[in-house]
Amino acid sequence: MSEYNNIMVYTEVAGEALSALSIELLGCGRKLADDLGQDLCAVLVGTKVSSLAQAAITYGADKVYLVDDPLLKDYQSDSYVSVLEKAVTQAMPQILILGQTAVGRDLAPRLSFRLGTAAVLDCVQLTIDPDSKLLLQTKPVYGGNALAIYTCKSYPQIATVRANVMSHLEPNTSRQGEVIIIEAALDPSAVRTRILEKVPESIEGIKLEDAKVMVSGGRGIGDADGFKHLEELAGLLKGAVGATRPSCDNGWVPSTRQIGLTGKIVTPDLYIAVAISGASQHLSGISGSNTIVAINKDPDANIFKEAHFGIVGDWKKVLPAFTTKLKEILSRA
Repeated sequence: MSEYNNIMVYTEVAGEALSALSIELLGCGRKLADDLGQDLCAVLVGTKVSSLAQAAITYGADKVYLVDDPLLKDYQSDSYVSVLEKAVTQAMPQILILGQTAVGRDLAPRLSFRLGTAAVLDCVQLTIDPDSKLLLQTKPVYGGNALAIYTCKSYPQIATVRANVMSHLEPNTSRQGEVIIIEAALDPSAVRTRILEKVPESIEGIKLEDAKVMVSGGRGIGDADGFKHLEELAGLLKGAVGATRPSCDNGWVPSTRQIGLTGKIVTPDLYIAVAISGASQHLSGISGSNTIVAINKDPDANIFKEAHFGIVGDWKKVLPAFTTKLKEILSRA
C-alpha cells in the first residue's frame, strides 16, 4: 500500500467547462485528501481540454494529469480506458473517484478489471475509516430501502458517486497546482467503435437533475392530459415535471422524464409525488430529496412511508385546490 498515495478524481467535461458533478467530486476528493494528509489529483481527458486544467486546480486539485489528443474528442470505451489506465498507473492513487454517469458507469468496472481491483458504483457518501484508513463507500441497496457500507483492501479503491450528493468547494482562483502531461499514444486501429451521429436530448424547461422543486406523476394520473395539471403547478414553483416508469411506458410523458433506478436519480429540495404508489425502484431515485410530499387516495400507499408530508385524497380534487391557493399566495408576494 505504501506506493499508493493521493486521491484522484476523473473529471468529465460538459461543453467547454468541467461538469457540475466533476466539481462536486473535486470537493469530495479534497476533503478525503485532507483527512488522509495527501494531495488531490484530477485526471482530465479529451480534445482541446488543456485550458480546463486550471479550473480543476481552482476547485481543489493539487495536480492535474492531462491527456489531450484529437482521438479523444468523443467518449469511446477502448480509448478512454486505455488512457485512464495509463494515468492511474503513473499517479498510483490510493482512491479513484468517478461520477455515476453513463461514462463513469462504463469506465469504473472496465478499469477495475484491468487494475486488478474492485469498484463500488452509485455511492452517496465517501468517508475515511479512522482506524484502517480505508475508504468507506456507502450506497443504497435493496431498491433504496437500506444503505450498505463497503470497503476494498485492494488498490486503488474505485468508487462512482451520484450527482447532487456532495458539496463543492468555492472556487479559489489564487490556488496553484501542477499540470502533468500524459501522451495518449493511441493506435487508431485499436479503437473498435466510432460515433456515426449524435442526437442531443430534447429538454424543455429545467433539467430534472438541476431542479430544486419537482412535481411527479404516477400511473394514477390516468392520461397525458392529467400531466397538464402537474405542469401548471411545477411552473408556479419554478420546478420540473417528472414521472414514474408506467407513466412513461404509457406515452403520457417522454421517457427522459422517468425517475427511478431505470431513469434519473434526483435530489430536489422539494419533491411532490402525485398519484405515485411508491414502488422501490422509484423511491430509490428520490431518496436524496430533502422534503417529499405525497398525494394519494390510498392511505396504505407505500409512498407515505417515505414522505415527510402526506395528503390522502383524490389528486383531481387536491391538486387544483393546492394550485389555486398557491396562486393566491404568489399574487400577494
